[in-house]
Amino acid sequence: MGRDGIDALFIDFYGTIAAGDRAAVEATCQHIVQTLELPMTAPAFAVMWGERFFATIDASNHDDFRMLHDCETISLAETLSEFGLDVDPHPLVGILDEYWHDPPMHADVLHLFETLDLPICCVSNADTIPLRSALEKLGLSFAAVITSEDARCYKPDPAIFAMALDALGVDASRVMHVGDSVHSDVNGARSAGITAIWLRRDERIHDVGRSSPDHTISSLAELPDLLGR
Repeated sequence: MGRDGIDALFIDFYGTIAAGDRAAVEATCQHIVQTLELPMTAPAFAVMWGERFFATIDASNHDDFRMLHDCETISLAETLSEFGLDVDPHPLVGILDEYWHDPPMHADVLHLFETLDLPICCVSNADTIPLRSALEKLGLSFAAVITSEDARCYKPDPAIFAMALDALGVDASRVMHVGDSVHSDVNGARSAGITAIWLRRDERIHDVGRSSPDHTISSLAELPDLLGR
């Protein structure tokens, strides 16, 4: 794809634009481990729960769709059941619930918005109300915003990207998608025929993806050059 062949940019939100997702997960896991006196470290529990969480959202698409919050609590309850615990998971995820509504923003985001003259669509594995709340608090607006709740599926399912393509009226061959998850963003974009850019942040959250991105960057500040803008 040539540098002038890009009509739009798709971008992930949590972990890519919004900072602090790893810290929120780790704080939640620390709270769970301490509250329930689990026989493992918080980082180890985060990996254990994270892998079950990815499996849950992968099984929650289309007719089997579940909200992200439900995937979160269902996967947590299933993880805790491995310790012989039958507890209500909802009181244990308060830190995460607060984070989805009010995350901080990565320092390289505003420079990207000031530099690019492309329409940008936010494509996020998120429930709509928390994401809209976060965007409002951060003062961000996009040409379109597509959530998993809108599409009734989660990245890497290509249907969420198809909805984004329709929203902007662009062709997959003339779009790039950037995100911090190999599993959700890289694998999803490639399955939809979209060029995949992996944002490899140092503090990225545990991932289970194995796909190879078309490009790898360490900061959103690298995107304008990559896009030829």
